[in-house]
Amino acid sequence: MRPHESEYAPYYQSYVSRVTQDDIVPVLDAQIEELQMVLERCGPDRETHRYESGKWSVREVIGHLIDGERVFGYRAFAIARGESRNLPGFDQNDYIATAPYEHVNLTTLLEEFRLLRMANVVMFRNLDEQAWSRTGTANDSSVTVRALAFIMAGHVSHHLGILRERYLEPLPLTPTKS
Repeated sequence: MRPHESEYAPYYQSYVSRVTQDDIVPVLDAQIEELQMVLERCGPDRETHRYESGKWSVREVIGHLIDGERVFGYRAFAIARGESRNLPGFDQNDYIATAPYEHVNLTTLLEEFRLLRMANVVMFRNLDEQAWSRTGTANDSSVTVRALAFIMAGHVSHHLGILRERYLEPLPLTPTKS
């Protein structure tokens, strides 16, 4: 079942709206392979590519997905278990600035994301309806476990789009002299 807009902060609407399916667990599961397929187009020489100065590299984008998977997954887990304290937010740029992702190859990063996502998928599959509907507070905003699952899927979908459009688009052909 899709979350109602009252189940998450307005900021997350863009992520939730990217998910068109109602059954979120298969979406989360399928994104593992989708990310792998998209990144198969990224040769080792493109892993540190930045489409613009000051933007993250491909490796850092995947690192950001790893960070997001950890944070959103923990929030979902904690709230599902009844955590009543406000869970902290995180500054994505600060996290990337202190992360080792630029020096970790893409194959290793993809494996880390895959393992994290698989663990979260198993957790979500084992939740009962009461846990899915449980509400907690993260980054000073009310959120349900159900909404967090949709946010996770929408977050990955958002970055898959950016990877396709800005990082891994077909490179222009360089004219050859005859």
